[in-house]
Amino acid sequence: MKNLIRFAVLFILVPVFIFAKGNAPEDAVASLKAGNQRYVEGKFKARNYRAERTEQSKGQHPYAIILTCSDSRVAPELLFDESLGRIFIIRVAGNVTDPVVLGSIEYAAEHLHVPLLVVLGHTKCGAVKATVEGGHAPKNIDTLVAKIAPAVKKAREKAENEEDILSKAVEENVYLQVANAAKESAILRELVHENKLKITGAMYDIDSGKVEFYSGATASH
Repeated sequence: MKNLIRFAVLFILVPVFIFAKGNAPEDAVASLKAGNQRYVEGKFKARNYRAERTEQSKGQHPYAIILTCSDSRVAPELLFDESLGRIFIIRVAGNVTDPVVLGSIEYAAEHLHVPLLVVLGHTKCGAVKATVEGGHAPKNIDTLVAKIAPAVKKAREKAENEEDILSKAVEENVYLQVANAAKESAILRELVHENKLKITGAMYDIDSGKVEFYSGATASH
């Protein structure tokens, strides 16, 4: 009977251990998609935030890293209907990469063994719109614009008309930042090469609430 109990405990714990060590990015994507579907349908999980807070005080075990925009309408815990401590979130205007952002991502991927990084763009992004419109920008904002500019250039080449440029630029910016995350971080490149991390892109539609994952915007081994 004792051996049976030990086997049952092992059966439960081993998948959790593997997941925590970063071997299940597909499971992480599936969890995010399921949570977003609940959000879209308004069928949220019942939560006891006091109990969650007590449990999370013992340590964090996120299963996904989300790099997204600082836009106040984009709140990953809500749009993925997730609990405290389950998503490691970095928010910056235009969801761009830089050394500070990459340092945060590297910590989660290497030390917390998170198996998935999602660069999450969103429709009607103000940072991308400002880049599309051009004009003078204060120095710090100009630095941000410079990070997005290559995506806008590519969008202008692909857009069929002027009205399409912004939506194309928002999409191209996701692809760009996915590529930059791997290109600008040796640690992330190594984790991807070792199949310990998958980097992918997604788009949040502010009107519908739906998140679309981009199969083509992926950095993986």
